[in-house]
Amino acid sequence: MAEGVTLLREALASGHVPESVFYAPTVDLRLVDEARDAGAAVFALEAGVMERIADASTPQPVCAVVRDVAVGIGDLRGDGVVVVAVDVRDPGNAGTLLRSAAAAGAAGVVLCSGSVELGNPKTVRATAGALFKIPVVTAVEPGPALAELGAAGRRRYAAVARDGEDYSIADLTGPVVLVLGNEAHGLPADLPGIDGLLTIPLPGPVESLNVGVAAAVLCFEAARQARARAGAA
Repeated sequence: MAEGVTLLREALASGHVPESVFYAPTVDLRLVDEARDAGAAVFALEAGVMERIADASTPQPVCAVVRDVAVGIGDLRGDGVVVVAVDVRDPGNAGTLLRSAAAAGAAGVVLCSGSVELGNPKTVRATAGALFKIPVVTAVEPGPALAELGAAGRRRYAAVARDGEDYSIADLTGPVVLVLGNEAHGLPADLPGIDGLLTIPLPGPVESLNVGVAAAVLCFEAARQARARAGAA
């Protein structure tokens, strides 16, 4: 369920035609017409109905039912960063992680089994439409997922709070996997398929970063390094 004008607009712009669109009297009908023209079934709601069916505390005037956008690991392109989320359970964190990865030009995101579902309404809203712009793999176990990504030639780095290589010094260009863990407990100590550890130094008096923020820092550093390498070529 994609609630709101932004999500519907981003879905349409990315070629994801909703199965159905429900709209309140206050919506801009031009967007509804665009959805109808793309092939979506559209349904007008009486005043007050959206407030009763929407998940958000402040309902938007439109919501859409969109087919599952998840892909397989084999669909991820060869170059660039893939972010793997292991046991990331907070919907807002997962959505922020996905939005940050997409904004930084990452090749894909893997939400492993045990993480929040991609279709969680809060996760969908937190992506601000980014889930329609980047390949997302879901419902895979961390071990097999990392093994398959490694077999495809990707270097796999686990983000840890301390004792890892400074992320700004590590080579994050080319086919790289960034693995981030649970908000409270981090990554399992026995997680297989890891080639190296990365740490974001924290000069301030805090122990760790929010997992969505950490993903943004790492992804944009990888993007910066890619630009620097392209400029030097």
